[in-house]
Amino acid sequence: MQCDYYDAGVCRSCSVMGTPYQRQLADKQRHVQDVLGATAAAAHWLPAVRSRESAFRNKAKLVVGGRAGAPTLGILDADGRGVDLRECGLYEAGLAATFDAVHRFVADLAIAPYDVPARSGELKYVVLTHSPDDEQLVRFVVRSRQGLALVRAGLPRLRAALPTARVVTVNLHPEHKAVLEGEEEVVLTDERELAMRLGAVTLRLGPRAFFQTNTAVARALYAQAREWADVVAPRTVWDLYCGVGGFALHLAAEGRRVVGVETAADAVAAASGAALDAPGDVAFHVGDATTDTPPGPAPDLVVVNPPRRGIGPALAGWLEASDAGHVVYSSCNVDTLARDLAAMPSLRPVQARMADMFPQTRHVETIVLLERR
Repeated sequence: MQCDYYDAGVCRSCSVMGTPYQRQLADKQRHVQDVLGATAAAAHWLPAVRSRESAFRNKAKLVVGGRAGAPTLGILDADGRGVDLRECGLYEAGLAATFDAVHRFVADLAIAPYDVPARSGELKYVVLTHSPDDEQLVRFVVRSRQGLALVRAGLPRLRAALPTARVVTVNLHPEHKAVLEGEEEVVLTDERELAMRLGAVTLRLGPRAFFQTNTAVARALYAQAREWADVVAPRTVWDLYCGVGGFALHLAAEGRRVVGVETAADAVAAASGAALDAPGDVAFHVGDATTDTPPGPAPDLVVVNPPRRGIGPALAGWLEASDAGHVVYSSCNVDTLARDLAAMPSLRPVQARMADMFPQTRHVETIVLLERR
């Protein structure tokens, strides 16, 4: 992939830009296996899940810079000035096609972008999520209710300019903090969730819902877990850190009980709604998977898909001592994966697969099937 922004030195987010893709894959595979070392030495490594080299991102987190009437959408440079990245080649074509309409809308609002060095201004971010149906969830992150009022008043113009915007929200983030969003989210549209159709399963994404950035690779991870489950044939499954139910809903089957656990109540509500169309017995509960396992005996199969910090010693210890016969561990951080596997010596990796969720960077996903010795 070639990128004018990278070549000009205005954006270096893609740390391995210019490295041939086959070498990127080989380097990531080598790194993952080196970090896991002897823990996964006996595992059978399946071929890596490849991605498109470009046009793969389904989500854009665009920092708003510039000035009122002439905004930039992209990132901030070292001095806090806006750098417009609307021509970035990482985004899905349907998502990239929305940027100009959103840019015109923000310019027409004449809303002041937030000036980080001066700690003044109103509009901080525009966050867009794109679905396989070419529909979008559009979020505006503002400092105050004045910004909310401006976006609300302009909503008819946005819907006219971008009719594929299924859900539009405003997030209120008044503080000067290096975090994306604040606590309050205001939904401006009748629709509150974006449908993500992944073959036979449709996930429902609310404004705060987590979904993998690369739809095709996410679909491959879910398919891999389902393939392993078809072989293991569990009657009971727990999906811990389940989010909107991606793994749980793909593992649902007649005669099978699937339980998902997630801290975010809105994600659990969305997953529960999607579960109405799922086969078998599927239920979702609000809880901290790291410390709160569902009541009752351990299931036949546990799926864990934790954040970068991993599952930690408490859950790893519980899994080690449990009667669960198999675990599927999907990880976005191979270092914490290695630590957690070392804490569960009774669960040995039997199959593993690297998935290239983020081409042009060093980030990688790893999914491992563990079997009790």
